[in-house]
Amino acid sequence: MTLANLGVQLLNGLASASSLFMVAAGLSLIFGVTRIVNFAHGSFYMLGLYLAYSLAETFMKGGLGASLGPGAAFWVAIILAALLVAVLGALIEILLLRRIYQTPELFQLLATFALVLVIRDAVLAWWGPEDLLGPRAPGLKGSVQIAGEAFPQYDLLLIVVGPLVLAALWWVLTRTRWGTLIRAATQDREMVGALGVNQAWLFTGVFALGAFLAALGGALQLPREPANQFLDLAAIGEAFVVVVVGGMGSIPGAFLAALLIAEIKALCIAIGQVNLFGVTFSFSKLTLVVEFLVMAAVLIFKPWGLLGKPVTASRNPAEIEAPMTAGGKSFKWLIAALIVALLLLPVVGLLKPYVLVLAIDMLVAVLFAASLHFIMGPGGMHSFGHAAYFGLGAYGAALLAKGLGLPMEASLLLAPFAATAGALLFGWFAVRLSGVYLAMLTLAFAQIVWSVVFQWDEVTGGSNGMVGIWPSEWLGEKWVFYMVTLVLVGLAVALLWRILNAPFGYAMRAGRDSPLRAEAIGINRVRNHWMAFVIAGTACGLAGSIFAFSKGSIAPEAISVGRSIDGLVMVLLGGVQTLVGPLVGASLFTWLQDTVARETSYWRAMLGGVILLLVLLFPAGVAGSIRQRLSGGGLR
Repeated sequence: MTLANLGVQLLNGLASASSLFMVAAGLSLIFGVTRIVNFAHGSFYMLGLYLAYSLAETFMKGGLGASLGPGAAFWVAIILAALLVAVLGALIEILLLRRIYQTPELFQLLATFALVLVIRDAVLAWWGPEDLLGPRAPGLKGSVQIAGEAFPQYDLLLIVVGPLVLAALWWVLTRTRWGTLIRAATQDREMVGALGVNQAWLFTGVFALGAFLAALGGALQLPREPANQFLDLAAIGEAFVVVVVGGMGSIPGAFLAALLIAEIKALCIAIGQVNLFGVTFSFSKLTLVVEFLVMAAVLIFKPWGLLGKPVTASRNPAEIEAPMTAGGKSFKWLIAALIVALLLLPVVGLLKPYVLVLAIDMLVAVLFAASLHFIMGPGGMHSFGHAAYFGLGAYGAALLAKGLGLPMEASLLLAPFAATAGALLFGWFAVRLSGVYLAMLTLAFAQIVWSVVFQWDEVTGGSNGMVGIWPSEWLGEKWVFYMVTLVLVGLAVALLWRILNAPFGYAMRAGRDSPLRAEAIGINRVRNHWMAFVIAGTACGLAGSIFAFSKGSIAPEAISVGRSIDGLVMVLLGGVQTLVGPLVGASLFTWLQDTVARETSYWRAMLGGVILLLVLLFPAGVAGSIRQRLSGGGLR
């Protein structure tokens, strides 16, 4: 590594930081005012890039390019693409989000996740599956020499754009009445409404501005990276990291965090590989996870981010729950009928073998969702990285069976303790935070685990995963494996329910609802939540262990962000405020995903549409809404 090469890489980092800052600034504005954790924000970034591609191709080769020149046509395409996405963002806020502002905040997150599915398939239908690389910016196609190293002219422009956008946002937020209202709503949006401000249009304007910034960040990447359908989750992951590291709602914090993360990534690339004491360290591989390492470090030492402040928003009234009570007769009869139906399912499986395959997948999903609900519902700890423990259990089973040669039965039962160890370590840090900060720290830990699994080729098989993880001979028949899965999942879910109805479960809820009062009467909230984290991680590890043997293989996707999001969707779809919610949500989501995927190539859009419909019809989740509508209780 030469000084010239280091300088060029650091300049590359500054260029990348500009677009990263714009996406994060839009996300921070939307969260600060509306309190919505907008999963669809990465989709706005992706749409900005796709629209810029189409508009640039049309304008630069058409009459506009001939009349104004290709350079002007290129920049018109960039700005127009961002404006079109801003209009789309405003329509989404008016037609969808306004209808669900009174629902629990997590259900708003579920609605925006459904939008991700719909938008991704809309992009697939319109632009196709191929990557699309746009034209280079006219007049900025060349490079300049910096200490003997070539550096693109366009990247120099991007380095300037970031500070200009920051300055423009600062002026809007501090020198205009609208900006004053935005800052006031960030601090206390209820008071802003009480003073006569039209909150509806304020929220719409902020959402449109956030969408514009995300789309502009994407459109400006037109000459630098191809448009593809996976940019949405990649962009939202990086944006979340930047917002949390900088501090939720802080625009200067987002700018500082974007610079910090982009420069650290650039430094890792510049260093490459280093040999110390005969051991080779590859810093370039850290680029897959370095932002999550930074986020974990910042949140551990500065729980509210670099420039953030504690979130003091009042509890959403929709989240208030009635005290736990023992299930009534209807609930017990329902559970009994369900058990009988599950025991008789192998009879159907003899006629349609695929029924048992789907049933095993649903049981695994049920345990995954029940373990996540254990900490989300009664514990109030929202996790965006629960797949870490699923993956640890799955890889633990694979390594015990293939690496150590243990019998399948021993591997199946010992593997969850790998998840226990991970939950012990990660939970110790996570339970000291709350809200979005806790959720993002769990995501950071999950991505660290994913990075280790993805790159440790000698042990985990790297990106190829591990294969040949089959159950013992006596479990070769699918109906036998189903029955074993049913027993294990049933016992695990029953144990989780029993714990929640024990004094420990009541103490968890007390620590969630009123931390100060709970500590005043002698409840150690942090210790209880840490123990709950470990219990949930162990149960999730068992689900991963069963999954590995049911599929005969395991890959890094088991620890991906997508699987963690699937778990959130299952819990929210069923209902956070009811114990049967995760069971209903997991079964419904798995069945919908399987059924819709076999019916159409655009299954994501159909699944997203169904989720949106369910969110509107069942604002407390399917099981939660049914419980609310039944008189006399019973269903819990």
